[in-house]
Amino acid sequence: MSSENGQQGGGGGDGAPPEQLALLRETVRQAKAPRAKPRTWRGAALAERLPVARVLVDKGVLHLDRHFDYAVPAELDADAQPGVRVRVRFGAGRGRVREGRREGGGLIDGFLVERLAQSDYAGPLAALAQVVSPEPVLGPELLGLARAVADRYAGSLADVLQLAVPPRSARAEQRPSPAPLPPPQAPQPGSWWRYEHGGAFLDALASGGAPRAAWNALPGPEWSEELARAVAATLASGRGALVVVPDGRAAARVDGALTALLGEGRHALLTADAGPEKRYREWLAVRRGSVRAVVGTRAAMFAPVRDLGLVAVWDDGDDSHSEQHAPQPHARDVLLLRAAQDGCGFLMGGWSCTVEGAQLVESGWARPLVAGREQVRRAVPLVRTVGDQDLARDEAARAARLPSLAWQAVREGLRHGPVLVQVPRRGYVPRMACAACRAPARCRHCSGPLEARDSGSLWCGWCGREENAWHCPECGAFKLRAQVVGARRTAEELGRAFPAVPVRTSGREQVLDTVPGTPALVVSTPGAEPVAEGGYAAALLLDGWAMVGRPDLRAGEDALRRWIAAASLVRPQGDGGTVVVVAEPTLRPVQALVRWDPVGHAVRELAERAELGFPPVSRMAAVAGTGEALAAFLGSLELPREAEVLGPVPLPVTPAGRTRRPGAPPPGERWERALIRVPPGKGAALAAALKTAQAARMAARGGAAASRGDGASGAVWVRVDPPDIG
Repeated sequence: MSSENGQQGGGGGDGAPPEQLALLRETVRQAKAPRAKPRTWRGAALAERLPVARVLVDKGVLHLDRHFDYAVPAELDADAQPGVRVRVRFGAGRGRVREGRREGGGLIDGFLVERLAQSDYAGPLAALAQVVSPEPVLGPELLGLARAVADRYAGSLADVLQLAVPPRSARAEQRPSPAPLPPPQAPQPGSWWRYEHGGAFLDALASGGAPRAAWNALPGPEWSEELARAVAATLASGRGALVVVPDGRAAARVDGALTALLGEGRHALLTADAGPEKRYREWLAVRRGSVRAVVGTRAAMFAPVRDLGLVAVWDDGDDSHSEQHAPQPHARDVLLLRAAQDGCGFLMGGWSCTVEGAQLVESGWARPLVAGREQVRRAVPLVRTVGDQDLARDEAARAARLPSLAWQAVREGLRHGPVLVQVPRRGYVPRMACAACRAPARCRHCSGPLEARDSGSLWCGWCGREENAWHCPECGAFKLRAQVVGARRTAEELGRAFPAVPVRTSGREQVLDTVPGTPALVVSTPGAEPVAEGGYAAALLLDGWAMVGRPDLRAGEDALRRWIAAASLVRPQGDGGTVVVVAEPTLRPVQALVRWDPVGHAVRELAERAELGFPPVSRMAAVAGTGEALAAFLGSLELPREAEVLGPVPLPVTPAGRTRRPGAPPPGERWERALIRVPPGKGAALAAALKTAQAARMAARGGAAASRGDGASGAVWVRVDPPDIG
């Protein structure tokens, strides 16, 4: 190892852009010398065959996002195989070379990527310090996927592998995995007959095909069994399957459906609730090929399923699918990369439909998997609306925030079973909208959302321009409205209104999985709705304006998804099921709910976003930091010619003691944010430019804080495809 090899490292690697190697210039010069083939290290013999180990060190910093070469001592030759965990000496500062190694520097974990006969690095190589375990956990398929994810999200390979490979448990490695079971018989279609081409989709999977579909599931509990049958059909072809769901409750339902359909031992359940040792044991069974099917939450998107035949994601619009740790990938996009990389089938399912799903169908990459309208009408509840004018005339609504229609629906529903009441979470802050027609107020320059400042003026939340003469392009009105609705009192109000009826709550403090089918009021926040035995008799969706009016590009799409998720737990109209939504009936998401047409809503949203240049038609990145640091970072970017920078705009100051969200400023510090937008086909160039600039910045600053935005002075936070750009 050269004494001038910058701050870190054991030797040369894959190479990187010159601007990232400001601290490694001497290494680059020495790499032009004849290649070295190490034979000894500190007098100890090295491996005779392939004595060089190429190692990916566990340093999630972009300017070190490459491989480093180390010598393989003969004593580690047998265990030092590609894919194993190793420990290497990685210097924390400049040092002198003595007997083939750098003095100083601590031990750091890493993965052995490959063995080579020679190194591109001309200087002396440090040796592997330890093989942590002879268990190969990083195969070439997983490594390739991790690299693709890192490149897409402008992140480091080491950070992605921290998400992809669970922490080691020695006891789990010592336990042998069971022998793989033979493929099962192809399942019967079951309730897939309800969908046009549903049986053909299963047949294609069972015959070894790779169909790709966007599935709009009918309401009711059958979705988990339908997913299980898709997995069983894939297993019948001798291939593996992977299903990613948003939370542990959904994973448990698919787990139960698979067990009932196929029996024990044919699939693994990967969730955080299982605990580190059990989860690692299940993960090892998948990697070793003992189990060919996986059901799990977000982290399972990287599960190393052998001979992958199907990847499926349920409810891809749920924000739980978006990873909070760097580089913050989304499960849907990771599974899309896997489908392209492995040439396997793809299934995106949910009761609703996201704009991304509509885009996949419009592009022809996936086919729609939907039920006919007659089948939809038989499966869905009756949906009724209560608008602002109705509330203004309604004495009951003014007294208790429940209109007369809602009272009637509750009373009638309680005669036959439980009634669900969905209320928005605290913290929903709606954006500005036209007071007459409720159309969102947008900036004339970039179409971003308009926000009201303390001074009373209007500003764009994207580009920061002030708007002094706004008028509604839909109806011509000049008045705006905003409304913040609290939901804490709902359970108390209902308890007073119906004193003889038990009231159950499900939310942040306690999330219920199921409730009995007996009469009761169940008050829940979106996403926490428990399943009722036999289905709910009725449902109330309160304070719809607070959900539709949030300052978020996806506000309408997300409101419809949450409404449909709650309404899907209600009995069909033929069995008396009724849903009352308290929201303006003319709003597009409300109309889509009444017609039960989430696909049509997604298609219209996609067309509107294409016209305005919004994601997913365009690609976006968010960059945040102090004003000085952000300006310097934007000035160093070599963006594609078509890129458009919106902003910067100030971000709200994080109050002391409050949990800090990714991309938010540290408490008390003032940050600004800019959005960078590129047209279709330029997303890879945008990610590469961001990664290059961030790597150069980190090399100059010498720390991970420069990329992760962890509060260090001058930190810059970068996120590609941010879920919230409101």
